[in-house]
Amino acid sequence: MSEPLWITEQDVVAALSLPEAIEALEKGLALEAAGSARNMAKTHQIWGGYHTLHAIGAVVEGAQIVGTKTWAHTAGGATPLVTLWNSDTGKLEAIIEAFALGQMRTGGISGVATARMAAENADELAVIGTGKQAITQVVAVAAVRKLKRIRVFSPNQENRRAFIAKLEKLFPAIALVEASSAEEAVKNAPIVTAITRAREPIVTARMLAEGAHFNAVGAITPEREEFTQDVFDRVDLIAVDMVESVKALSAEFRKRFGDGDWSSVMPLSGLVAAKSTRPRGADLTLFKAMGMGLSDLALGIEILKRVRANGGGRPIPHPKPAQPRLVR
Repeated sequence: MSEPLWITEQDVVAALSLPEAIEALEKGLALEAAGSARNMAKTHQIWGGYHTLHAIGAVVEGAQIVGTKTWAHTAGGATPLVTLWNSDTGKLEAIIEAFALGQMRTGGISGVATARMAAENADELAVIGTGKQAITQVVAVAAVRKLKRIRVFSPNQENRRAFIAKLEKLFPAIALVEASSAEEAVKNAPIVTAITRAREPIVTARMLAEGAHFNAVGAITPEREEFTQDVFDRVDLIAVDMVESVKALSAEFRKRFGDGDWSSVMPLSGLVAAKSTRPRGADLTLFKAMGMGLSDLALGIEILKRVRANGGGRPIPHPKPAQPRLVR
């Protein structure tokens, strides 16, 4: 058996691109739909009012790998790690530094949803939020739709302009628009992505164009909300990354559905397996992502395979059991 590997951020970036991450996510979601991949319930704990400790994980039968991702999100930063074990022996396979991995899976899952749910001719994106996760959201949408214009809004003008400067280097042929409000950014946009830490809704049904697709992917803990309840009144198709996590942790969805009928909330894996496309004549489609272990595991498995094939990573000793010391 090979030694476990410590896989650094640099190894991750060398092994996998964002478009390749979208492909790996599609494969993982297809396995979930077939019943051979399952998520561990997402859990989190809050301290200090806004710091959060997270744990997610998944099993992919036949891949001989199971894994978890854990991290503490604090005002001082975060250090996410994906841990992979051999599902037959329980031996450690790898520890993966997972900041870039997390950005690719968070952006990539929106790419998968947009490919299935946005109009095929959608060519403009409005992005609300310019934080660390925003750039991969934009790149993922651009990977699945031929964009001619990207509109950017965040409350801080300096952040908006810095974000647009990054986009200029990535997309010199795409028109970039700095919006002074969320409403200005969203107006008539066929694709809208919200990737914020908002605690009060910032997108309303009135703002969203007929025929639009909306990725609401920033509010991943119960104290956050990105859109108002009237958005649901116009939605013809709702997909989420993991129904159980949305039920437990999404304030927007819990307000709408509560203990009632959730049958209209579909897992994204079902759309992938059915090769579904946007319903003809749909007014609005909505994708909600909370983050799920299968996304991280799908990328972790692919990264480990590529790093091992290329002789990368740093071998680390496998932990050896020791007897506890029973007396002082």
